[in-house]
Amino acid sequence: MSTEFNELLQNPHSDSLQIWLVGSREQIIHTINEFQVKQVILDRSQFSPLIPAPLAPGKYMALLMR
Repeated sequence: MSTEFNELLQNPHSDSLQIWLVGSREQIIHTINEFQVKQVILDRSQFSPLIPAPLAPGKYMALLMR
């Protein structure tokens, strides 16, 4: 990820941009940590809590709204 990606996340419309993460608990936590380190997000609280993904045994999901 880069600053160009960060600029793409800025949505000029009134609709909120959503990024869904689906994977194992470890994959999602790693990705959230990466987002924070690379300053795509300022605070982990911008993500919804991890919840089990419907119809995907052993998978979890989290939502980022910008």
